[in-house]
Amino acid sequence: MPADSAVARAYGHTDLADAWSIRLPAGASADPELLARFLFAQQGRWVAGLMRVRDAVVARVGLKTARQLRQNQDRRVEFFKIYDKSAREIILGEDDKHLDFRVSVLRRTETVAGDLAAHLVLSTVVHCHNRLGRTYLWLIGPFHRLVVKSSLRRAARAGWPRDPRPGRTDSAAAA
Repeated sequence: MPADSAVARAYGHTDLADAWSIRLPAGASADPELLARFLFAQQGRWVAGLMRVRDAVVARVGLKTARQLRQNQDRRVEFFKIYDKSAREIILGEDDKHLDFRVSVLRRTETVAGDLAAHLVLSTVVHCHNRLGRTYLWLIGPFHRLVVKSSLRRAARAGWPRDPRPGRTDSAAAA
């Protein structure tokens, strides 16, 4: 978990905490909300199928479905509520009776082998409230990891959105 991410301290206790990173190409957008919207738009059809199965199951036990969340009036990225946004990071998530979770899309600039390189770090933290939350997390955990890795790979193949300001460099984005 990146120490400079707001989700690193979102909960006193977490039942899941993971972070995945991918290098961004030179000239990629520095806007974390644009990067998040692009990333979540790159889902494979199999992910949509998994979400339909998830929604059918969770609706029976009174949990929020993705469709219900999308219809909410809060500002959202896909079905995720936006909790916070800074120049480098957007925090998304949801609270429900079984668990609360937060997702961070963090754009960082790091020096790698003497070169300045931009990375996108996708982090998730989950805090379970009860046995239903822990069971749910146990069931979806393996799928969560597959979806995250697939989304990052698909976004990279599709080509990350470019920074609309001509001449913007990674060092300018780091400022």
